[in-house]
Amino acid sequence: MNGTAVINRLSTWATTSSSLLKKITEPISRVLTFSLADDRIYPATCVAASLEKGVLSVAYGRRFLSRLKIQGVRGYSFDGRYPQPEVFASSVALAINDLGARNAQVTLSLPKAWTVITTADFPVSVKENLSNVIAYELDRITPYSSANAFFDYRLLGEKEGKLTVLVIAVKDDVIQPYIDALAERGIRVGKVSVNLSGIETLLRYIGIRQSTIFLDLGRDGFEGALFQHNAITNVVTGNFTAADERSQAGLVVREIAPLVDAVKSGGRQPHIMAHFGDTRPGLKEQLIAQLPERLHLLNETDIRLKYPARRGNIPYAALGAVLEALWPKANGMNLLAKGVHTAERTPKLLTGILLLAILGLWIVYLIAPLKIEEKRLAEIDRQIALRKEEVKKVESLKQEKGAIEAEIATINNFKEKRRMSLDILKELTAILPKSAWLSRVRVTETNVELEGYASSASGLLSKLESSSLFKKVEFSSPTFRDTRMNADRFNIKMEIEGIDIEALKAKEEPEFDEEE
Repeated sequence: MNGTAVINRLSTWATTSSSLLKKITEPISRVLTFSLADDRIYPATCVAASLEKGVLSVAYGRRFLSRLKIQGVRGYSFDGRYPQPEVFASSVALAINDLGARNAQVTLSLPKAWTVITTADFPVSVKENLSNVIAYELDRITPYSSANAFFDYRLLGEKEGKLTVLVIAVKDDVIQPYIDALAERGIRVGKVSVNLSGIETLLRYIGIRQSTIFLDLGRDGFEGALFQHNAITNVVTGNFTAADERSQAGLVVREIAPLVDAVKSGGRQPHIMAHFGDTRPGLKEQLIAQLPERLHLLNETDIRLKYPARRGNIPYAALGAVLEALWPKANGMNLLAKGVHTAERTPKLLTGILLLAILGLWIVYLIAPLKIEEKRLAEIDRQIALRKEEVKKVESLKQEKGAIEAEIATINNFKEKRRMSLDILKELTAILPKSAWLSRVRVTETNVELEGYASSASGLLSKLESSSLFKKVEFSSPTFRDTRMNADRFNIKMEIEGIDIEALKAKEEPEFDEEE
């Protein structure tokens, strides 16, 4: 291999260097922007207090190297009413002390009845300043203004020049007493969310990602939501005024019918999931009977979370609130933020160190290829010299192989293009009647000639013409009656079907004669 070949190889390397550089820089870019405080590796703990009518549920969870574990749960009953702030704070403090979670981040999860959950559309031009726009328009979207409410939002989608935004708000004087009561006991609330948002995160964590209609049913009524695109897109509530379970189930089916239609209009089938709390015994059976779609029960679903065994109902909303705080893919909402979403700062120290390392590697990468190519070319030349004799033998075998293949092709072509004489004789035996016999058969590449006797020679033409092997059947000479044999003597000539006569004109026609 000479110098020209070396230059060509280097030119090829130069043309592919850009794509190679891209492949190298993409993972490097991910490393450069990776924070040592990233949720995927940074350990964290969370205590979630979920308020529901008549129940306070507290869950304590821990994250270490992306692995989530529920350390413990506690539950407190309040006889069908919401606890007062002082009672609530005392119960949470007791649970934190009992669970050993003094340094954990605290999340407060609110019932749907305390909040306003709605969607709104904005022009796409406000996308860069969406937080300020929602704060300004909050009194139009909800009954509250930004000055007297805690709220947050999530962008659901962008279509036809409009932004669809989910907004959740709660009046500040509703939850501020609870936050202050906790602060008096040295407990700082870092996040406020909604029970339905925690349930959506829990369902997504256990693998239910399709359009889901969730129902939380109690003795006096129900609340639910439609979960799509990893968010709440619609909500539904209702109170049970009828005493019988059949009427209660009918109310639920009617209220969620618009949600079912919304999912089906998008070409999908709804996944209906229900949680039955303190309900009448027959409500579940009535709801299963009246719903046209299959009803899945959250109470019977594996939530795929490790937590200590305990008696009583599983606090799904509290577990979902823990997931919202600890699971990196949760993308939960925080009403305390009042719509302010801060972008994460890219760490610069790690980036600088890695950039210097990459620069040094790049310098080596520019110099090393020439030496590497020289060694490779020398090795290739050596291997070629060692294998010259073997290459000659291989070429000789290839030529012999080609000659043999040509002979095989010639034989196969001869067999395929010419009808076998035995096939023709077999066909004649099957076609001719028993009253006819042959004295002479002549078979060529294109024609068949027959001589013999038959009780009626004219009837033979139609039989031979109907065969798939013959065509153009005709008498080659006049027939006459042989009185001694009491039969017609005939001479018949016909062509063999499927033979290219023009291609065989220049060839000598071999004969095959058989006498009977």
